[in-house]
Amino acid sequence: MEFKTVCKSGIVAKIKLELNRILQIIKSKKVLFKNFTSLSLLQIANYVFPLITLPYLVRVLGPEKYGLVNFASSFVAYFAILTDYGFNLTATQDISVNINDDKKVSTIFSSVIIIKLFFFLASSFLFVIVILIFPQFQDEPMLYIFSFIGILGPTIFPIWLFQATEKMHFILIVNVVVRTVLTVLIFTLIISENDFLLFVVLSAIANLVVGIIGFILAVVRLNIKLVLPTTLQLKEQIVNGWDLFLSTLWINLYTTSNVFILGLFAPLNVVGYYAAADKVRMAFQGILSPITQSVFPYVNKLLSESYDHFISFNRKLLKIGLMLGLLISLFLFVFAPEIVFVLLGKKYLESVILLRILSIIPLVIIISNVLGFQTMLPLKMKKQFSFILFTAMFINIVLQLILIPILNSVGTAISIVITEITVALIMLVYLKKRKIIFSH
Repeated sequence: MEFKTVCKSGIVAKIKLELNRILQIIKSKKVLFKNFTSLSLLQIANYVFPLITLPYLVRVLGPEKYGLVNFASSFVAYFAILTDYGFNLTATQDISVNINDDKKVSTIFSSVIIIKLFFFLASSFLFVIVILIFPQFQDEPMLYIFSFIGILGPTIFPIWLFQATEKMHFILIVNVVVRTVLTVLIFTLIISENDFLLFVVLSAIANLVVGIIGFILAVVRLNIKLVLPTTLQLKEQIVNGWDLFLSTLWINLYTTSNVFILGLFAPLNVVGYYAAADKVRMAFQGILSPITQSVFPYVNKLLSESYDHFISFNRKLLKIGLMLGLLISLFLFVFAPEIVFVLLGKKYLESVILLRILSIIPLVIIISNVLGFQTMLPLKMKKQFSFILFTAMFINIVLQLILIPILNSVGTAISIVITEITVALIMLVYLKKRKIIFSH
């Protein structure tokens, strides 16, 4: 009788344990879906709103002024690399594994914000020196100054905290409201090519507003306590982010540098043709961003629970990404003339060939994202990841210096496509050598 009772109680305990496990899985899937939905809507604000204004801006500003604005944007992007320092990944990862320790989360948050603000001040110092030394930046000094001020917003905007806590909905409404207001102001106030500086000012203010409100929401709604971290804690965050800082540095050197290097060799209207085509490509590619951004905290948690489940999930993620990436790339290639005509206008017909060359990038990017960000980084392969991107940066810059003087903007497009394909292939080969296989 006692034996039966013990057996029954053991069976009941196993059933309860299994039910709890199933409930936890359902809960995690719900959180993942909620985070994915919030990120998707946030991407609408970040990509679709600019896509709405793009047809108007390229027509009003014209290829030359539009090229100038994007040249300035690519220039200040170098300084944004320092303020970001890879924290969007390392801080997200660090907080996600310490999510139940409020004190630890507050310490990480305070450390990251202090470091980012210090880096912004250091960037400001470097920025002023460059502006004063090089004559080419002195023709439109206010353009570069306001473009630089615009990076303060992303500096204090703790998207890494909202991603790690899987509460992106907190800043979704703010972002959508601010972007809506900015869109209305652009259509109302930007009426000629002479308003290019006003456009940059409005964009900088929008970034600042989003950054400030996002910071306040993090402190108030997520119960963050601002603390003064020790020197050791600050050093820990800097050391932890070093490899990913190098990775983001190499990424930005072979992405944002494209417009900047092109601007050093080609006329501004040619820069405008390329920048416009690339904006269209990035807008469509932005459809894929929620898939990868929303799962980064999830895959880190999954890996801590089960390596097999981690690999299985990333295999499914790669399949979904491949299908969506292929559809987007095919759409951009086939309908490039119609897309350019509708979004950019007749003045940008030279952007058609550029968009067709760039159309393969969304497909390639989703592959390298799953292999790199969602697989290599959780598996602590930061140094290898960074080295691959350094190799890509070197290849891209060499190709650009060779191709741009010969082919102008077409050379820029070809170089970035070759670079992105190289990144994906190297990652795939490296993971296969480590016996991490993504195909059955």
